[in-house]
Amino acid sequence: MSDTKASNQMWGGRFASGPAAIMEAINASIGFDRKLYAQDIRGSIAHSEMLAETGIISREDQKKIAHGLNTILSEIEAGKFEFSTRLEDIHMNVESRLAELVGPAAGRLHTARSRNDQVALDFRLWVKEELQRTDAALVALIEAFLSRAEEHAATLMPGFTHLQTAQPVTFGHHCMAYVEMFARDLTRVRDAIERLDESPLGAAALAGTGFPIDRHMTAKALGFREPTRNSIDSVSDRDFALEFLSVAAICATHLSRLAEEVVIWSTPQFGFVRLSDSFSTGSSIMPQKKNPDAAELVRAKTGRINGDLIALLTVMKGLPLAYSKDMQEDKEAVFDAAETLDLMIAAMTGMVSDMSINDAAMKRAAGSGYSTATDLADWLVREAGLPFREAHHVTGRAVALAEKKKVALDRLSLDELREIDSRITDDVFNVLSVSASVKSRTSFGGTAPQEVRRQIRYWKKRLKQGATNRKLR
Repeated sequence: MSDTKASNQMWGGRFASGPAAIMEAINASIGFDRKLYAQDIRGSIAHSEMLAETGIISREDQKKIAHGLNTILSEIEAGKFEFSTRLEDIHMNVESRLAELVGPAAGRLHTARSRNDQVALDFRLWVKEELQRTDAALVALIEAFLSRAEEHAATLMPGFTHLQTAQPVTFGHHCMAYVEMFARDLTRVRDAIERLDESPLGAAALAGTGFPIDRHMTAKALGFREPTRNSIDSVSDRDFALEFLSVAAICATHLSRLAEEVVIWSTPQFGFVRLSDSFSTGSSIMPQKKNPDAAELVRAKTGRINGDLIALLTVMKGLPLAYSKDMQEDKEAVFDAAETLDLMIAAMTGMVSDMSINDAAMKRAAGSGYSTATDLADWLVREAGLPFREAHHVTGRAVALAEKKKVALDRLSLDELREIDSRITDDVFNVLSVSASVKSRTSFGGTAPQEVRRQIRYWKKRLKQGATNRKLR
């Protein structure tokens, strides 16, 4: 059977001849939706089993159909399957080949379903599986951060606001900030799986079907919690795809922020970290250069994922219920974002795991910019009883004196400090050093090493529990 005749038969008697070349080009989706082949075949096998169980088709036909579909699966995975643009999409390509393999029984497979619910099912299955892959990748990234945080729970570094030295923290505490960020991404991934975990199969074109199908059977067979509850929404919903892209965009933003810090930290001016050769490149002209290209590319690829989200939001924003051909544009954005996010997470997990930390450079920088000034102000409030605004003023004078003398705050003498305010005592030096400042920040979620270690223990426990019940909180 020629492709043209096969296409005409699939379209039905309404069309006297095949579509024009331009129409064929704009209408065909097989160039990208072939990625759904495994989900399409899986859904068709489940559908055929349900049709046989309910007596809609014979057991003999079902066995032929299942055998034919498994043959097609093997052909595709072996690279022997010939995809045809004239057959438009993955569904038509599979169905046409099935007809060649098993004859008239193939025509019974499409009973009580439409390409509308078929593609909704295939795509939903694919997104669910991708979210599960993203879940595993995020867990690996979080574990990498937990490992570095545990290693550097007491490693001093400057904390920044406005990229200016603010207060000293520990590198472990900084790592734990990313644990929080990526753990939120992980909860969003798991929430998205929970929301999409409904099977649209059986909604047919938009109104359901008069055949006595069992949608609960197919939902269970395909690993869904339950079938969807409205046939119109079932075929017109792409929230699951939008939510995947939203989750991906937020996660990519977190990855981009991390990438930016890696780029900054790896400069000679900072020298906080050194990336391995695996995640760096050299310069074609400057032999001394070691460029953080992997981090820079992670930072750049965020724009692609943001663009994918906006593209699909724009496709969906004006569509009336139920299905419109516009929705064919849903897959390329999701496929691109998924591939991009997978690569970004993997690259960052690798960088975090094997980058070298320059403890000495971090410690030197931790005391720059009079980072313990707030500790002096807090001490004046707590120990000398000053109102905070007055303590702020006194501390400002102390900083001005230290700047003039070109020394750190804890290098000012007691007499010099008492000239600024006579209520200052020798006890103030217990908080003016960088290490003392960090150790004093014992409030819940603070940077004190003991508190950092407590949060590490918490997240290790939550990840372990989450591996069992898929919840983090």
